[in-house]
Amino acid sequence: MATFLLPDLGEGLTEAEVVRWLVAEGDTVAVDQSIAEVETAKSLVEVPSPYAGRVQTLHAAPGTTVQVGSPLISIAAEDRAPAAPAAVAARETYREEERAGSGNVLIGYGTSGGPATGRHRRPRANVRPAAPASPAVAARRVPLVISPLVRNLARAKGVDLRTVDGTGAGGVIVRADVERATTVAVPGERRTALNGFRRTVAAALTRSRAEIPEATVWVDVDATPLWQLRAGNPAGPGLIAYVARFVVAALREYPVFNARLDTARQEIVEFDRIDLGIAVQGARGLVVPAVAGADAMTTAELDEEIRALTARAREGRTGAAELAAGTFTLNNYGAFRVDGSAAIINHPQVAILGLGRIIDRPWVVDGEIRVRKIAQMSFVFDHRVCDGGTAAGFMRSVADAIEDPASVIARL
Repeated sequence: MATFLLPDLGEGLTEAEVVRWLVAEGDTVAVDQSIAEVETAKSLVEVPSPYAGRVQTLHAAPGTTVQVGSPLISIAAEDRAPAAPAAVAARETYREEERAGSGNVLIGYGTSGGPATGRHRRPRANVRPAAPASPAVAARRVPLVISPLVRNLARAKGVDLRTVDGTGAGGVIVRADVERATTVAVPGERRTALNGFRRTVAAALTRSRAEIPEATVWVDVDATPLWQLRAGNPAGPGLIAYVARFVVAALREYPVFNARLDTARQEIVEFDRIDLGIAVQGARGLVVPAVAGADAMTTAELDEEIRALTARAREGRTGAAELAAGTFTLNNYGAFRVDGSAAIINHPQVAILGLGRIIDRPWVVDGEIRVRKIAQMSFVFDHRVCDGGTAAGFMRSVADAIEDPASVIARL
């Protein structure tokens, strides 16, 4: 029997939370088959098996945090013909990657040498049913549950779903509802434990506020010309792609904001390449994946990449490398129908630009009051790397481009 230890996750991560098992004790698994879905501080990933055989023991219940190097699953080899050379090579490749700490073992390394095997879902016969409810509770209602993940979590925690109030759309019971039902609280309180992702976010934001003497500047922008440019080509790039292009141009002009501060050596380290972070509110919370090499892209290319990146982030499919790569962050908080924000810098970056909603407002144009499309931009920067004049110059560069996009695009 072989025991598989949670592998090195890469990116400095040392633990992961088991979200759900994709196999059950007694199931037969193949090499490279996904056996569990785990949530790290940076992404939601599937763990493939380095062994083939019958599952003997699942060492962690759903919702449990497992340290790297701790037992995850034990698999007993079945009596069968000797493994094919391709399967042996797959196991050795896996072990080499695990020893090297590549992190590839978490995302499917394509070593099976044959058609991908389907997931082996938990057999009904092996599922431990929840404790029976009283007749009064059973008659109360049928629980609204869609996700099998939520059902598995409820079984593992011994929660009767008929007693849980759903907070999802239409009263659907979601994972957070089950977790709340298992938390002891005094009357009038609701407690929700921070998962690994929220703990990491909390630590990063605390560090940013503790270490960075940040300053914020605002400017109201007449986005009417940009709005009209976009309306004239509805099949073309979206508004945020144009703003991203203008931000990239401004960063070329003010490279001090595409940088990090080396406090140990007291040096500002500027990057040659612009990896533009895009703040996205996804299923796991706010994440900031990066568009790698944004400085080499056209507006259309930026639009395509931002849309793809946003879709992956909302589904929780962004990788750790994407989330750690950003050199500057663009935050479109206008998507949440708010006008302004004093954002927190995404450490170790030194600045973040936010764009509020674009709405109709009275605006003076050539001495007359007219209705224009106005947006507020906020810029938060590390005051250690520059002074307010430099920050104002960067802001005006982006604002001027939004107010006269045609002429700026012609020069890019």
